[in-house]
Order: sequence, then structure tokens, then C-alpha cells
Amino acid sequence: METETKNNELLRGGQFLVKETKADDVFTPEDFSEEQKMMRDSVKEFVDREIWPKKEEFEHKNYALTEEIMRKAGEMGLLGVAVPEEYGGLGMGFVTTMLVCDYISGATGSVATAFGAHTGIGTLPITLYGTEEQKKKYVPKLATGEWFGAYALTEPGAGSDANSGKTKAVLSEDGKYYKISGQKMWISNSGFCHTMIVFARIEDDKYITGFIVENDPENGISMGEEEKKLGIHSSSTRQVFFSDTKVPVENMLGERGEGFKIAMNALNVGRIKLAAASLDAQRRVIANAVQYANERIQFNVPISSFGAIKLKLAEMATSAYVGESASYRAGKNIEDRIALRVKAGNSHQEAELKGVEEYAIECSILKVAVSEDIQNCSDEGIQIYGGMGYSADTPMESAWRDARIARIYEGTNEINRMLAVGMLVKKAMKGHVDLLNPAQAVAAELMGIPSFETPDFSELLSEEKAMIAKLKKVFLMVAGSAVQKYGTELEEHQQTLMAAADILIEIYMAESAILRTEKNAKRFGEDSQKEQIAMSQLYLYHAVDIITVKAKEAILSFAEGDEQRAMLMGLKRFTKYQNMPNIGELRRTIAHKVISENNYPF
Repeated sequence: METETKNNELLRGGQFLVKETKADDVFTPEDFSEEQKMMRDSVKEFVDREIWPKKEEFEHKNYALTEEIMRKAGEMGLLGVAVPEEYGGLGMGFVTTMLVCDYISGATGSVATAFGAHTGIGTLPITLYGTEEQKKKYVPKLATGEWFGAYALTEPGAGSDANSGKTKAVLSEDGKYYKISGQKMWISNSGFCHTMIVFARIEDDKYITGFIVENDPENGISMGEEEKKLGIHSSSTRQVFFSDTKVPVENMLGERGEGFKIAMNALNVGRIKLAAASLDAQRRVIANAVQYANERIQFNVPISSFGAIKLKLAEMATSAYVGESASYRAGKNIEDRIALRVKAGNSHQEAELKGVEEYAIECSILKVAVSEDIQNCSDEGIQIYGGMGYSADTPMESAWRDARIARIYEGTNEINRMLAVGMLVKKAMKGHVDLLNPAQAVAAELMGIPSFETPDFSELLSEEKAMIAKLKKVFLMVAGSAVQKYGTELEEHQQTLMAAADILIEIYMAESAILRTEKNAKRFGEDSQKEQIAMSQLYLYHAVDIITVKAKEAILSFAEGDEQRAMLMGLKRFTKYQNMPNIGELRRTIAHKVISENNYPF
């Protein structure tokens, strides 16, 4: 633990780009404690008993069933996993809260949404920003499922631009309460919630303010009809209208004008939890797809014996493995950062806020990567099922529809791509991540003569790790030149930001898988990790391709003449393999394991 803590004191959010991370310093799913494994198994058993058999009911807009499942989850303590014990919760660490979110979310997006909205943005803002009185009054009821929470931020004219909301809060003449008036939309859990975190503007304040509002129809609160949605059919989603709704002044959450900060910090947690919530969905899609492929006979053989199907299963399993690796790596970094802050004398509230905020870059990276992976995975699941996959009688159709919202929730993937790079540049300007010196070193390297020595790659994954180091140089080359060219106006060049973000995302995801595999090969033996090695190599191969395309796009967009030629030569140098992997063989190795186990076996 001592070495972990020392490493985490050094490794701040975003520093993965400029500091080497040792395999022994990353947390992997194979590091779960006995308590965490028991929690995981208990959640899986709950889902398999209470949710999966009723999957069809969720597709027929059975909102009451979602509420019933949430109540049962509350009775099991699952709604209070992240809540401190003094407020009726289990007070578990950040990794365990991710684990519960991961496994409870895989069977249907309706429960995933209800659970995420309640435990995250519906409860967390009170836990992290509430006064002692507010926490004692509301959090125990929310932690046990006696009450359910919702989060009212989005308005018809305020989506990605969350601070532009028009909902008003006017202080009464006697100064005892605020009257809130306005309209909110896309409010998850609104049909059965007891409390809402509502954001409104006081007078002409620059920033919105947060309020804890009890859902009382007699207090000027009315609801629209349930929204007709592409997926998450049994997730209650309504418009909420406030008409002079009286809210006691003591129900202001945080300070006046602090609402935007509260909203953004709640979303940071929501982003990494959304990544976790997309993991078991992938495992279940893969399990269903391979079971169907093993049973479906065409041309007198199971379709799982065909190379085209093996390719799909291998790619699906690889994405799931990489998503797990990166999500739990970041989750443990956050947990360790919280522990360090508590040890330094911070309150639980401050420690958790600052711990998550430290890794906001990684949270955005994960949100984008894993939400896109579940969409691709479910799409391939439909394809493996063929015509049956398009039928609502099989689980693939609803999995694909439910997956689509993940790219919009918690800030669209476009917003999160730009945030990831923007936050990294801001950290560099504050001196929290030294990008300038490494970027200058890469620029100097471009002008120098490349080494023609043949490196020794005899050690397991050594070439893959060397490739990751080179890919980091690609990011520093592209981002460094872009910052130099555009300066503070960089955020206006969204196409360049998006390209840089994709490079950043691929580096983090590929490195996480490689480090997980290396760590497990050291302790369990290389032979036991044959398929994991193949998945790490396969993902890296794709990452190199993506980074090559995105970096070239960016270079051609902002560089000209000699600078452009030098950068394109550098790109070629930094993306060159010494020994190219046999992609077909890697896929066959992974697919063989998935097909023989008839499940996602990693």
C-alpha cells in the first residue's frame, strides 16, 4: 500500500501521458478483494433473479417494475454503497461503488439509468455539497430507497450549455424561501422521485444555483407525459414544470452561484460510472452472441466456426477487456487520491470532490471510449444473430437501442472529447502536468537523426510498451504544435481538438490493457494470459491505425510547408512497428477462448 500511495502522490490526472506507469502500480479486476468479489457476485445474482428474466417487461414501459427493482436494490443496500455509514449507507470505497454500478447495469438500460440517476446525480450532490442538516434529513432516505432522487438541470434551451438555463429562483419578501419557476426536460426518475436537485438562476447571477426540492404536486410542480424514447423504455423520463414552487432558503445546495460547479463535478463522477455501467452490458451481449453462434447451424456447422464470426467475437471481447482495464485503473487512482486527502486531514466531502476532480480527464476519456464500445458491441451482436437480431424477441435489439443514449448522457461524446484535451492543456498551464518540456523534447527529436539500432524486444510486451511511448510523442507533437499555433484560441478549433482527443483516448485505453496483462502475466504466468496478450496486441494495432489517421488529419489542418513535412515524417517514425503482429492469428486465439468457454471468459 505504501508504494501505491507514493506512486499516486506523483501520478496526477493526465500525467499518464508524460510519466511512465509501472504494471505493478495499476489496479486490475484481478485485484478485487474477497469482499469486492462477494459484492459483485451478490449483485450478479440479484440481476439474474430479478431483472434479466423480466427483460421483456422492461421493453413494454413497465415503469412500476423499475421502481420495484429500485426499492429491492435499496433493501439490499445497493443504493447506499457510496454513502458514508453515518448517513445510512455502506461507506464503500470508490472501486466498490464502480463495481456495483457495473454489474447492476448490464441487463437493461432502464434499471441502469434509474440506478445511475438516483445514486449519482440524485444523491451525490447532497452528500458532497450538502450541509450537515441537509445530509441528515435527505441522505438516509435516499441511501435505503425509502425515497428516490432525480436531477433537474437540462432545459429546452440549455443542454450542453448547462449554465444558460432560464429557470428562475426569486427570494420571498420575508427571506424565508425561494420561489422557483421554469421548465426542465429529460428528467430521469421524475415519475417516481421524492426529491430533485434543481438548478435555477437567482436575479442576474452569472452562474446558476442548486436547490434540493421535494416533489410535491401541491407546491407548483407538474409533470409532462412520459417521453417516447428510442430505448430505456421503462426509465421514467418527463418534463418537469415549476410554477412559484416554494423552496426553503435552507434547501439551497452549496453557496449561491455554485450550481454550475456542483453540476460539473457531479458529472465527473457520472462519467466514470457511465463507463462502468457499459461494461457488464458488453459481457452479456458477448455471452448471448457466442451462445447463439455456437447453437446456430448453417451449412451443417455452427456459425461460430466461420472466420467472419470469429473476427466479430474477438473484437467484441477485446473492447470489453480494454474497457474493464482502463475503468478500474482510473477508479483505483481516484480511490487512492481520496484516501491520501483524508489522511491529510480533508473531510470526506472535500476528499471525494477533489479526488474525482483530479482525474476528470480520465473520466471523460472513459465515458467516450466505453460508451462507443457498447454501441459497437451490441451492433455486432445483432449482426451475429442475423435476421433474429433485428427481432424484438431476442435481447440484441433492445441492447442496441439502450446503448445509444450512453453517447449523449453526462455530456455528449463530442463535448467530452474537447473537455479531455481542454482540461489537459489547462492543467499544463497551471503547472500540474508538465507538457511543455516533453513537447519541446519531441520537437527537438524531430529535427535530430533517428536511431537505427535494433531494439531488444525479447521481454513480454516490451515492443508494445515502446510503441505506447512513441504514441505519446505523437500526441505531444500534435497538441504541442496546435497550442503553439492557436494559444488560448485552441478551443475554437474543434476539429483539431477532436483529433487530439482521439489520440489521447487510444493511448490511455491501450496502455491500460497492456499494463493489466503485464501485471497478470508476472503473477499468474505468461501461459495463463495467452488470450489477454492477444487482446492487448490487437487493441494496440487498431489504436496505432486510429492515431495515424487522426494525427495526419490534425497536421494537415494546421501545419504547412517544412513544418508539415517534418511532422508527417515524425508521425511515420512514431507509429512504426519493429515487428508487425499477425492480426488474423490474434483474433483466432481470442475467439477460440470465447467460443470454447461459450461466454465472455475474462
